[in-house]
Amino acid sequence: MSDSLGIIGGGVMAEAILSRLLTQQVYRPSEVWVGEPKPQRRRDLAETYGVRTSDDNRQASENADVLLLAVKPQAFQAVAAELRSAKIATSTLIVSILAGVPLQKLEAAFPQHPVVRVMPNTPALVGAGTSALAAGRFVTDETLETAKRILSAVGTVVEVSESLMDAVTGLSGSGPGYVAIAIEALADGGVAAGLPRDVATQLAIETVRGTAQLLSETGLHPAQLKDRVTSPGGTTITGIAELEAKGLRSALISAVRAATERSRQLGS
Repeated sequence: MSDSLGIIGGGVMAEAILSRLLTQQVYRPSEVWVGEPKPQRRRDLAETYGVRTSDDNRQASENADVLLLAVKPQAFQAVAAELRSAKIATSTLIVSILAGVPLQKLEAAFPQHPVVRVMPNTPALVGAGTSALAAGRFVTDETLETAKRILSAVGTVVEVSESLMDAVTGLSGSGPGYVAIAIEALADGGVAAGLPRDVATQLAIETVRGTAQLLSETGLHPAQLKDRVTSPGGTTITGIAELEAKGLRSALISAVRAATERSRQLGS
């Protein structure tokens, strides 16, 4: 693994990645610098993880073999301008989790650098995230493998072409919000049917978790699983018929497409 990691931005997703990297001993605390403008946030990260922090992004980036960009997308231009005066080796791998910032802009800000654009999602906070990455022009097999190992610390990694990153955003980037609504609705249904709120919520969460795990581990197509649990005239097919009548399937498809289009708009 690379010898040192610089992180620009100390927000929630940056902390999730940092925490998992340290827990899995991909990096030691002494090998990590975090650039963060808020003093209290710097103190919290330093005290919790033992990493070095600075309000100067140049200090956090100059000795890094890997530089993780984790600021808000609207702050990218200012951060890129600041880092132009930093002594960053062209061999330094740039990993960006900035939503909507394309490889073209990233490579313009870091000429000749290997650059990887990544779309993670919030389950990364518990090591169950899904990250899609698109590699820039100067990424080698070695630097791509380094990026994948870093992202594997917070979950599953898939490689896609950059043209698909907006669709990734619409599905897995925004998807936890859709699933949270589905879980809440299932729990509400349980309460409406007479279950205590805490029991209904637990049942809804574990049902979604268990179904996802079953599909993942067996390789079953979702339609196959659905067919296996529906018996003629039974409760499940009755419930599914109601979902179809109310348009759940088409609503989810429309949500992914709408979020994909919004991602395109934000990146233009």
